[in-house]
Amino acid sequence: MSDPLLARNAGPVALAAGALFAFVDLARWALQRPDDVLGMMTDPLFRVVNGGYFAAFVGLAVGLVALHERLAPYTGRLGLAGFLAALAGTMTQGGNMWFDGFAAPWLADVAPQVFDAEKTITLQVGALAAYLLFALGWMVFGLALLRARVVPVPIPVALIVAGALGYQSGVAPYGVPIGLAVAALGAWLMHAHRPAHAS
Repeated sequence: MSDPLLARNAGPVALAAGALFAFVDLARWALQRPDDVLGMMTDPLFRVVNGGYFAAFVGLAVGLVALHERLAPYTGRLGLAGFLAALAGTMTQGGNMWFDGFAAPWLADVAPQVFDAEKTITLQVGALAAYLLFALGWMVFGLALLRARVVPVPIPVALIVAGALGYQSGVAPYGVPIGLAVAALGAWLMHAHRPAHAS
């Protein structure tokens, strides 16, 4: 059986990606000002951290691919379905965060009235699709791991719960749980020679 480099390093990749994701979302939480969105978007430190959250989504997607490569032989079709939905959700939610990190600060500078405008149905449908795909994908991925019994039960349970909370991952600190769950799975894989049926 082939052992691709990414699969072989799934533990450290997932640990780093999850830890970064949780850390950046905590930083966003510390800096957020929900009552002053325009002021928040013009704050240079928040701009850097918000742009970093997009980068954290990229890392989370890479971590997910590594985890899937490592665990796919155990999780079967349900794992594949969860992986595909979680990858699509992570990408679309990452696109939301790209917009928040790079386009929204520009809009705050050149067209601040946009932040008071009514949200169109197109924007709402796109956002809802991203939120749902992200949440459902990670929940199904966790469910596949739980059903396969290849890692200790608390880890897939944490992924399922974190996936549900991840529906709000665009709002800090709701991304923190998925980051911690992915990091925990990565840490466990680093200490396991190979996934095995766990009691």
